[in-house]
Amino acid sequence: MKKLNIGLIGIGHVGSRHLKVYKEQLADKVHVAGICDLQEDRTAKFAEHYHVPYIADHKKLFGVADAVDICVPTSDHFALAKYFLERKTHVFIEKPMTPTVSEAQKLIDLAQKNNLKLQVGHVERFNAAFTAVAAIAGEPLFIECHRLNQFPNRSLDIGVVMDLMIHDIDIVLGLVKSPIKKAEAVGVKVLTPMEDIANARLTFENGCVCNLTASRVSDEVMRKIRIFLPDTYISLDYVKQEAFVYKKNGSAITKSSLPIEKEEPLKQELESFVDCVLTDRRPLVAGEEGREALKVALDIGQKIWKNPLITS
Repeated sequence: MKKLNIGLIGIGHVGSRHLKVYKEQLADKVHVAGICDLQEDRTAKFAEHYHVPYIADHKKLFGVADAVDICVPTSDHFALAKYFLERKTHVFIEKPMTPTVSEAQKLIDLAQKNNLKLQVGHVERFNAAFTAVAAIAGEPLFIECHRLNQFPNRSLDIGVVMDLMIHDIDIVLGLVKSPIKKAEAVGVKVLTPMEDIANARLTFENGCVCNLTASRVSDEVMRKIRIFLPDTYISLDYVKQEAFVYKKNGSAITKSSLPIEKEEPLKQELESFVDCVLTDRRPLVAGEEGREALKVALDIGQKIWKNPLITS
């Protein structure tokens, strides 16, 4: 089987997890052509452990990698992705795609011009529980999302909307096949200069309403979505990868669990990107999906920061 030569840029918390998946779970499909990071000592240790080349300058990945996986801070996403797309190299880029919608569109245009795959890292789309739920979600009337994390000590260059809530924004946009009519949002700073807790309410033109809450200063970890349909309520736990369906049956409510074959979402996501490149298929979360999630996240962020209470 042909293997995909891939270069990995950024070996921090996320990038090191990607490297582990490539080497331990996708070795039959992927050859890691090199890893690159500004922290030379740390990256050299990963290179030695996984027996992969350490490349100090990302530009030297050009010519040895057919695709690159970008796991650096958001502020550097555009420049790196642009460099490789201009040089006929496929790109996987972590979320959020870019700092601005205009930059996201430029990357989409470049990928289309050069017939390249551009995938954005919205990993929850590959959660087995969500896949099972999406198949029966129909046309939701109301959606409620909670994504709570303990303080991460990373990704502090962005607020909780771009760090966490954007996952649920992408999920909701994939479920509700209607434009957003109205967006409302509030948020507060707690431990950083950015918003650490946020709540948003999206009203869609078809009448569906979605309430999203995200926090990175929680004592517990929670990643749940609840979807309400006529006579049906679906509850999904991303962490446990389990989902339950509640249905009205006469005057009673019946509860059933969805059959789910649990898989590691990150492995599924990266394998999907590799397969899309090798078999010339469109990614599930291509640049267009990444751009739309970014657009909504930026709008929510702007509404939060227009509140005088958070800017004081």
